[in-house]
Amino acid sequence: MSTHRIGSCLAASIPFDSAHGSTSVFSPAATPAHAIYSLSMLVLSITAAIFLVVAGLLVYVLIRYRSRASDTEEPTQIYGSNQIELSWTVIPILIVVMLFLATARVIFATESAPKPVSAMDVTVIGHQFWWEYRYPGFGVVTANELHIPVSDPQHPTPTYLTMSSADTDHSFWIPRLAGKMDLIPNKINTMWIDPPATGLYLGQCAQYCGTQHAKMLLRVYADSPTDFAAWIKHQQQPAEENAAVAEGRTVFQHNACISCHSVAGTVATGRFGPDLTHVASRDTIASGAIVNTPANVRDFVSDPSHLKPGALMPPMHLNDHDLDAVTAYLMTLK
Repeated sequence: MSTHRIGSCLAASIPFDSAHGSTSVFSPAATPAHAIYSLSMLVLSITAAIFLVVAGLLVYVLIRYRSRASDTEEPTQIYGSNQIELSWTVIPILIVVMLFLATARVIFATESAPKPVSAMDVTVIGHQFWWEYRYPGFGVVTANELHIPVSDPQHPTPTYLTMSSADTDHSFWIPRLAGKMDLIPNKINTMWIDPPATGLYLGQCAQYCGTQHAKMLLRVYADSPTDFAAWIKHQQQPAEENAAVAEGRTVFQHNACISCHSVAGTVATGRFGPDLTHVASRDTIASGAIVNTPANVRDFVSDPSHLKPGALMPPMHLNDHDLDAVTAYLMTLK
């Protein structure tokens, strides 16, 4: 890749920094994440204690039994000790059993939690290399940016995610909300999240799924009930018709775009790529890897690999006029 392309990719990329949210497991923001955090601190405490004991004994032995100039003969050799061998066998077994039980407790507590009637269902489908989200209760289909309502601890309204894969193995991981859950072809897995506070929660596919695995990012927006209801209502509307971009719509519909993408209310009904009905309302494109701006959309349509090397979408080979027209059309899909 040329220096110009590298610079363009860096300029378009969205870094995982404090300005866009944290991905630290030590900053839990939902019930499953809090349980995992507590388990992590327990494991860290035990392993830290083991390290300090072993390192302390090692330092003591190195100092106490170091070679001295006055040493004239080999020290007394001790061959075997039942007490010592028993202790370094039994103690590690007890530690492993305790960690196993603590881990099993967290797994069963999160995976076997009863589903409340107030829970919302979302179907998550992993693709190379993007996420598809379906809201069966609302008839909404979107991509890459998951919107959910916050859950009041006094009246829990968790979001239950039903997960599968359309191609290869993926893994859904939002560190601040829950542990990772694998998406496997021809298998259904489920998980739930219940963030009590509004905000943006970031994550990433945690299972190597191909050349663009590193840029198969996750963005979960926890909205207030009012904002979530407004978002759902907006998503239920068909694509806006705008006479000013009729030419771009025509170019879009007469090219291979409609074979892969859907735009509600139009002839575009493809399922291989993300739904574009309201693509202009999203903060990012390319599964969270690129800021959603007209310039980036234009570059991505022209040659996706320019911004996301390894992307499965082929370059469209449009001339500049048609490229500008399609970009203008896509930016009206809000």
